Amino acid sequence: MTYEFAEENKPVRAEGSGSQWKVLIVDDEPEVHEITKAVLKRFLFEGRGLAFYSAYSVQETIEVLKRHPDIDLILLDVVMETDDAGLKAVKRIREELGNRLVRIVLRTGQPGSAPEKEVITHYDIDGYKEKTELTATKLYTTVISSLRTGSHLRTIYEQRAGLERVIEASRAIFATNGVVPFAQEALRQLVAILQTANSVPDRQGCTGYFVRVEHDRFKPFATTAAEEGGYRDITLSAESLTHLMRAFKRGESFVDHGACVGFFAPENHHYLLYVGGYGSLSETGMQLVQMFLSNISVALDNIVLQEEMFHSQEEMIEILGDVVESRSFDTARHVHRVAEISYLLAKAAGLDEREALKLRRASPMHDVGKIGIPDSILLKPGQLNADEFEVMKNHTVIGRNILSHSERALFKLAKIIAYEHHERWDGKGYPRGLKGEEISIYGRITALADAFDALVQKRTYKEAWDIERVIAHVKSERGRQFDPMLVDLLLEHIDTVKEIMKRN
Repeated sequence: MTYEFAEENKPVRAEGSGSQWKVLIVDDEPEVHEITKAVLKRFLFEGRGLAFYSAYSVQETIEVLKRHPDIDLILLDVVMETDDAGLKAVKRIREELGNRLVRIVLRTGQPGSAPEKEVITHYDIDGYKEKTELTATKLYTTVISSLRTGSHLRTIYEQRAGLERVIEASRAIFATNGVVPFAQEALRQLVAILQTANSVPDRQGCTGYFVRVEHDRFKPFATTAAEEGGYRDITLSAESLTHLMRAFKRGESFVDHGACVGFFAPENHHYLLYVGGYGSLSETGMQLVQMFLSNISVALDNIVLQEEMFHSQEEMIEILGDVVESRSFDTARHVHRVAEISYLLAKAAGLDEREALKLRRASPMHDVGKIGIPDSILLKPGQLNADEFEVMKNHTVIGRNILSHSERALFKLAKIIAYEHHERWDGKGYPRGLKGEEISIYGRITALADAFDALVQKRTYKEAWDIERVIAHVKSERGRQFDPMLVDLLLEHIDTVKEIMKRN
């Protein structure tokens, strides 16, 4: 059968710019493909022409769509290998491929085999046309109408997908702890959002930095280049410096087709973010990126405020620890050494960075209860008698009581340490006689770090031991006073422990 299009005036063409619309012609007659392409050869809509793809059966249609899921429009014959082949193709496209965005216009030369009212009602299509009625103008207007609808749907879909990606990315950055991990995660998520916006065909093409402003100088501390293999010295490119300076001088973030720059000023600090090399952004893409930059600002405010509070707690703990130690010894560096050794053991024992840092910050308070011990006992030269030792043992309970008044996480951990750091692995310690893993890992770590440093240093009641003697003692108390696993880890890292002793 031969199909012809009536002679008419040439349609008016819309103006604009952009890439080609993708049209898939599905028909088992090659002549239909040629005629359709000829009629639409000079087609323009929003400044974009057409790129044609061809298929001659249902299976070929599915294969083409698998290779090109971004096809905009399908001109689909109903009767091909079977009388309802086109209808089967519609179901497979929508259900099997899950492609709800491509617009589908059915064309048939045998309308009686598939009544229009029934087809439109039961199938997700945009039009149903008899081939004999499709003049050039009708074909042209049908294509424009379908492409316009598809374009609007794709915009809605991209906005929805982008919003979901921003929500997911925001959740990820709000879950981080510490400015550096936060900055690295923010860069990673921003690049992912740019990918979602179809602006980054190759992730490696993006360059990103997070910088801290100190004395009007940019100090980079995170980069997209550091995601694998750890951090390295970061040198800012001339282009990134230009964009960073622009944002800093204006005191505001901006997004354009060449760079995305965030300006953040939490708690009188100044931070800047830069990502470049991602190509152009759609209007929707720009809105999504700007939304994510706003979320970064809120999250960074929280992170910096949290760190300020944490540092204040840490300083208070160290000051109190120093005051307590200054009453007892000639040096107050004991608490600092215990903190560093505790951190080392915590990392070696498998605690994550966050928990290890908390232990390092809380352990200086292990002996805070000594504030309540009389000087006559605390400063007594030589060994304590039984009654005096019973009084001294109370410093664990006093410490717990002092620290119980705070609901801060750091002070809660310090309370546990103060209460448990004289418990023993064999259950013969005090104040509760806990045994083995009944003692928290924090208490067991601090107990070993405290005892090791105390033996090395001179005290009012003893002379300093040389480090080899201390090592021998620790080995002899493995599985008795100390957790055997922690003793093994301390001995494994003894060179680092010795360095800590020298530094402090």
